[in-house]
Amino acid sequence: MITHLPALQRVPHPWKNGGGVTREIAVFPAGAGMDDFHWRISMAEVTEPGPFSRFEGIDRHLTVLSGRMRLDMPDGRHVLDAGDSSAFAGETPVDATPLLPVIDLNVMTRRGHARAEVRHITSGVILPSDLVFLVATKPMIVTANGQRYALQPHDALKFEGLEGEPISSGDGYLVVFP
Repeated sequence: MITHLPALQRVPHPWKNGGGVTREIAVFPAGAGMDDFHWRISMAEVTEPGPFSRFEGIDRHLTVLSGRMRLDMPDGRHVLDAGDSSAFAGETPVDATPLLPVIDLNVMTRRGHARAEVRHITSGVILPSDLVFLVATKPMIVTANGQRYALQPHDALKFEGLEGEPISSGDGYLVVFP
């Protein structure tokens, strides 16, 4: 099963700490809130400096899709350009400073309930799991399971039950739930 998740249909919600806006791509279980999700995929706009929301028991994977951001963490300072990622525990104190306005992809998984990998792709792939999301970084045509999907920047496709199926695509990110 393939589900198209257009970016234009996402509703903005305030961050847990109130410092910005997030747009949810998908969450499990469906309808789960910030305190009871097993996994959550979202995008955020970071335009002002400030601390990241804390999420106890959550593993986070942040990928900068556009812009440039500095993260100040207990292990040091990290500067992320478009395409760079950082994975860290949700309870880690992180202060972010956008050096250029940032749009990022956030994948959060509750330890003991789910795990995920984020992979950058630039062409076709074989779907590596029964649950995979593809997030477009620019307009592209994706061919999968005999169908063509026209994606705009930040649109997503959800692939369920299609492990081993080849897809053709352009530049984007796979979120894989092994």
